[in-house]
Amino acid sequence: MESIEILAPAGGFESVIAAVRSGADAVYVGEKQFSARSSAHNFDPGELKRAVAYCHIHGVKLYVTLNTIVFDDEFEELADAIKTAAEADADALIVQNMGVARLAREIAPDLPLHASTQMSVHTPSGVRALHEMGFKRVVLSREMSRDEIKECAKIPIELEVFVHGALCMSVSGQCYFSAMLGSRSGNRGACAQTCRLPFSVQGQKGGHALSLRDNSLIPRLGELQEIGVYSAKIEGRMKRPEYVAAAVRACREQRDFGFITDATAEMLRGVFSRTGFTDGYFSGRIGKEMFGTRTKGDVVSADEKLLSSIRAGYRDEVQDVDITAAFSARVGEPAALTVTDGALVITKTTEMNCEAAQKVALSVEKCRAQLSKTGGTAYKMTELTLDLGDNVSLPLSAINQLRRAALEELDRARSVRHNYSINPPKKFDFKPYRRKSNEQRARVTGTKLGAGFRELDLVFVPLFADTRELERLKNEGYNIGVEIPRGMFGREKSITAQLRKVRSLGISHALCGNLGAVYLAKQEGFTIHGGFGLNLVNTYDLLWAEEYGIKDVELSFELTFSRINRLGGKIPRGIISYGHLPVMLCRACPNKSAGISCKSCKNQSKMTDRKGKHFPLKCDGGCTEVLNCVPLYIASQEISNLSADFNIWRFSVENYVEKVETTADFNRFSMLKDNFTRGLYRRGVE
Repeated sequence: MESIEILAPAGGFESVIAAVRSGADAVYVGEKQFSARSSAHNFDPGELKRAVAYCHIHGVKLYVTLNTIVFDDEFEELADAIKTAAEADADALIVQNMGVARLAREIAPDLPLHASTQMSVHTPSGVRALHEMGFKRVVLSREMSRDEIKECAKIPIELEVFVHGALCMSVSGQCYFSAMLGSRSGNRGACAQTCRLPFSVQGQKGGHALSLRDNSLIPRLGELQEIGVYSAKIEGRMKRPEYVAAAVRACREQRDFGFITDATAEMLRGVFSRTGFTDGYFSGRIGKEMFGTRTKGDVVSADEKLLSSIRAGYRDEVQDVDITAAFSARVGEPAALTVTDGALVITKTTEMNCEAAQKVALSVEKCRAQLSKTGGTAYKMTELTLDLGDNVSLPLSAINQLRRAALEELDRARSVRHNYSINPPKKFDFKPYRRKSNEQRARVTGTKLGAGFRELDLVFVPLFADTRELERLKNEGYNIGVEIPRGMFGREKSITAQLRKVRSLGISHALCGNLGAVYLAKQEGFTIHGGFGLNLVNTYDLLWAEEYGIKDVELSFELTFSRINRLGGKIPRGIISYGHLPVMLCRACPNKSAGISCKSCKNQSKMTDRKGKHFPLKCDGGCTEVLNCVPLYIASQEISNLSADFNIWRFSVENYVEKVETTADFNRFSMLKDNFTRGLYRRGVE
């Protein structure tokens, strides 16, 4: 069995050095744009080439992250970023959305693609979909259990799992909290870490209901390898090089020796933690013990004494590439040195011919001593064959120069592995879409609906609603479809079974906010409506959706009206025009931070921030949605100016849906007019 890959983060070149010299098998970095850690130093084209070369010389892979949502007006810069990664000879691109993947295939068709954890893939169906699309690797959601990961490992694609570092409270790719509060989008790499602020549940004092301890599965590396995980990923491109070195060292010890030494474990805790670590998701123990904050003790533990001791471990270059060499020198001929790493063969000769010695001939001992001086390089001389003619003379400086030239040439040869073909990008001249219809839709959380909902073109009810109620609604003239939960963890079999029941009732429309949901609904013959959770924001995203068989899509609510009107493609699209928008999708319910059980919650909880604002918590039995404190409301006059075929009212906490007698009532209920937000449609995101 091949050893699990140890994949380290690097926000700057010093972290690349720390990772490689500490024993990482691969490193992932971001460019200056389109990185989910935009506040890290990140890499310009020259720095990226240098980082790739350094890694490749040491036999280490380097992956480049382009793992944010990207708008149409940024496509020229995106094309440059893809070209930069290919020219630097990166080993793969890590991407968040299908538009970026599509453009990457146009520009550098041979450059492998890894699906970022920002794609929110957490089921075998999602993994299978990406495998069929030609992705080489999937970075799974952090919230998955051991058994859930094991099921995904049955699909012939590389799986990457986070084994150490920060845990976001929300499923990656499904957090809009920072964007809604201050326009700093987590999907754009600009997260303001809202989850680390104080939030309380049910009267709790001084709580941090959204702050989880750091994840650590390093002691479980053997298990991960056994169940088929290819890569063990360390989070932390924003963290210092010493953290990277400590985490890589711990992973190497666990993988290679089966345990972590006490000294390394103490080093890892000291360099960064939030009151310790958790393996709650992996082990299936999702409770109060998973929550934690960064205390003063955590901060002061990373003192200069600790950091200095860690730096000492990667101060010197590591000689981790074995080479053999053969040297020959004969009177009247140039001296020649041939060096090989077992795959590449480099031969260099001196410009001058060797001469006959006037006094002292070149000795084997002196020649061996000069040629074996590989300090400061990646190379360790394991075998050196010498063929010296009689009475030959050659300056030691010439021998040294020969050695340096051969090793530099070997560096250059090892630094380039791929030589990708690179195509010029097409012209990004998208013809703006023009609306073809003006439908009104709704999404609700129950089946008790007022007569006014019959007027709507489509009403999405929960997939797991009582099938008798679904049949009643259909018979009473409601145009209904079902919404598949965005959080599908461990529920794929039950979701498939329920889809089949629903389909047998003659219900054929499914709202899918996750790639796995799209795949299942497609298999069961549903008409697929893409939900906002797919984060579709650019024309290439929409072209993918159309080609994949999706009938129409809810556009991301991180788009502005002006960007919506400039989108191209032919697929019908719409917007959410009303609702308490979901700002987080959580597998660990915030109520767990206070030890509150599902039984006592009764799905009526709220979370309170430090300003006294209340955020409803809504659970579907598998995950909890944190809803915004005020509803979004876009008036019909504004919608009429949009290139959108439908708008959708998203009901979640409202108590008046049973009383709606006509769609005109939607504009008369006071909740729609008092204390509302227009969201991000005007102000946009960073």
